[in-house]
Amino acid sequence: MKRTATYGGLAASIVLILLGIGSVVVGAKGKNQVRDEIKSENIVGTPDMSPDLIEATQGQDIPDCDVADEPIETGDDAQCFADYIRIHALEDTGGKTYAELPRFLDKQGNPTEDEAAAAVDPESGEPQENPIRDIWVTATGFTTALNTSSFAEQVALFGIVMGIAMILIGIGFLVLIWFGALRPPAR
Repeated sequence: MKRTATYGGLAASIVLILLGIGSVVVGAKGKNQVRDEIKSENIVGTPDMSPDLIEATQGQDIPDCDVADEPIETGDDAQCFADYIRIHALEDTGGKTYAELPRFLDKQGNPTEDEAAAAVDPESGEPQENPIRDIWVTATGFTTALNTSSFAEQVALFGIVMGIAMILIGIGFLVLIWFGALRPPAR
């Protein structure tokens, strides 16, 4: 029975160490891939993407990060850039979010919620859509991609940390087995 427990413990230790190594490798590869993909987009922060230079719109919090004139290369940079995109979108829409913007334009070009009062698009024959809402569509698409990059980098880092933990636990089990189960009892 002792021999079976010893071999079982050895197998479990080896499996933990191998899974840990695999987790570290996959996490490091994922982190590098995220960073390579971010860098390949050649994104550079605009000159006002600094807490000292940006003005918050309608009570929005100013990010505490700074990517002014800096290349966006990491998940943290991407998250920071996304935060500033939101501020820029609010600036461009008068502090209103997509849901707060009227859907249509009237005959004078003013925003309106009244579909009956909306101008008619000559090409489609449909009520004229408010083009300012497109700012939010674009901003949301871009910030979602940037936030996903940031999250992916954090998941990769978590995989690395968990892999290291599994390796240490596997080594700990080996030490316990070596000094406990494999050692003959003292007489």
